[in-house]
Amino acid sequence: MNYYPFDSRNPIYKNKFGALAEGENLRLKVLLHKCAQVQSVFLTYKNDQTGEWTDIAMPVSEYLDDYRFYECEIALNEGLYWYHFKYQSNFGEFCIKKFDHSLGAISSDGDSWQLTVYSKDYTTPDWLDGGIIYQIFPDRFFASGKRKLGVPKDRYIIKDWEKQPEHRMDDPFYCLGNDYYGGDLKGIEEKLPYLKSLGVNCIYLNPIFEAHSNHRYNTADYMKIDSSLGTEKDLESLVKSAKKQGIHIILDGVFSHTGDDSIYFNRYNRYDVIGAYNSKKSPYYEWYKFDNSKIGYSAWWGVPSLPEVDETNKSFSKFITGENGVIRYWLKKGIKGFRLDVADELPDQFLDNIRKAIKADSEDNFLLGEVWEDATNKVSYDVRRRFLRGKQLDSVMNYPFSNAVIEYLLGGNSRNLIDTVLEILENYPPQAVKLLMNHIGTHDTPRILTLLGKGGIASSDREWQSKQSLSEEEYQKGAALLKVGALIQYTLPGIPSLYYGDEAGIQGYGDPFCRATYPWDKQDNALLDYYKKLGEIRRNNKAFCSGEFIPVYANFGEIVYIRKSSDEQILIAVTRWHEGSEVTIPDEFMNAECLIGEKPNGNKIKLSPYGYSVLKIKN
Repeated sequence: MNYYPFDSRNPIYKNKFGALAEGENLRLKVLLHKCAQVQSVFLTYKNDQTGEWTDIAMPVSEYLDDYRFYECEIALNEGLYWYHFKYQSNFGEFCIKKFDHSLGAISSDGDSWQLTVYSKDYTTPDWLDGGIIYQIFPDRFFASGKRKLGVPKDRYIIKDWEKQPEHRMDDPFYCLGNDYYGGDLKGIEEKLPYLKSLGVNCIYLNPIFEAHSNHRYNTADYMKIDSSLGTEKDLESLVKSAKKQGIHIILDGVFSHTGDDSIYFNRYNRYDVIGAYNSKKSPYYEWYKFDNSKIGYSAWWGVPSLPEVDETNKSFSKFITGENGVIRYWLKKGIKGFRLDVADELPDQFLDNIRKAIKADSEDNFLLGEVWEDATNKVSYDVRRRFLRGKQLDSVMNYPFSNAVIEYLLGGNSRNLIDTVLEILENYPPQAVKLLMNHIGTHDTPRILTLLGKGGIASSDREWQSKQSLSEEEYQKGAALLKVGALIQYTLPGIPSLYYGDEAGIQGYGDPFCRATYPWDKQDNALLDYYKKLGEIRRNNKAFCSGEFIPVYANFGEIVYIRKSSDEQILIAVTRWHEGSEVTIPDEFMNAECLIGEKPNGNKIKLSPYGYSVLKIKN
């Protein structure tokens, strides 16, 4: 072994990898040379909430050549903790602190290690473990052609399904956000067999409640399905049909703000109600944060059309989370859960109440949060958040994985990808890890195919982006890299989330170009078949259902890792090099079954350009 003073990812030094349940015993060891002439060693840890430091003595426990192990055991209450070590010797006092991801060094300048301690009764649903999420922007997936009633007259209805989404703002009618293509709930229901063929068992729908823009993040009425998408009966029919296919549906919950054009705010008097904007006597007035600013109220990120709500207001909280509130109303219609928009901007008490509402009728209901950073140590509004300790979210959108995968595909060092994965596994409770939403594209990001084919984003200017498309060479390179990225996405811990149309070859930079219509009958069939194969591999192998993650090799462009369950081990090897690579694999995989990609030759795999291999052995 390498003689480091400490390594938080090595069971020799820390007997449990990752987060800890409250009250669970944890054994820690440090290793010091006899020449250090150690007198005493201490674990020193800080409770993040109180700021209080505690010292625990670590007596000698065993000897290793000229080294000594010093050991202690602790059990902690639920919370976030930071720890390092210190020792007294004949030469003075020294610290052992974190450097190079998990390793410890004798230094006073390093960092402390993080320890997440979660509630002992923290549970998350099992039905999604090992599954696949499919994200749909409802207006752009498939149009059933069913006649809609009550669609507002001020919507720009597009007749050409293949038309590029509108990006200009110089006309109040033909403008960004006001172009509708007719995708609807009945259309999604018609395509359930297609989603089943991809291995999907969860559909995540972008907002479907009434709102006056095509993205619907400016909610107008939480209790009504948007008329362009259909009716409440259409949703109930979709839910029942999906369930027959083994697919559950979760909705987008946008609760940090509403639209200004809503029954609650009613800035434009569209609704025959007294909205908060109309009068202080409105029943909704106290929901909002009126002030002396130029627009007269607090708006989400300063956007006037998105007035912020006060989530601590009892009336608003009851409306969303109460027994007869928004969340429970839709859950009773068969919805299986919610994804919370900007979850890190919602107060803790409100999140506590949301979880209670989500879980009131069934612990199997799923609560996913949008958090772009490490959700276990995130600070927002000067408060350390407790999203994943058992009283709030089941899991989160996994932007750290997404960013690391894309960075790797665009030329980054593969070691950074592996370290990002290990850091998340080290910090997150296993209950949250198994349900991480592992995406590499969403409605908020450029299409992954365009990003990879172009090698990044050259400009954020919408006019410039509207004129861009991939050349044949760029498309082929992007598709080859996408296959590598998708394979990683489908085999890492967590749940792969496929953004509608990525499997079909949709191109486009950011909003609105990443929200184009699905190209029915014009898909890239080779890419689509590849995604179907990945879905088959994932759904048919238990190692991807909370299986252990074991890194094997990471060089500049190659990555090899193993997913392991009690029944099987699956090795994944990839390269992003355009000239290919050769990698060495453990001997036990020399005669393994090849599920996809290159077969081994002895203990070597010769990967073709942008190549990959998935090998399986039974334990």
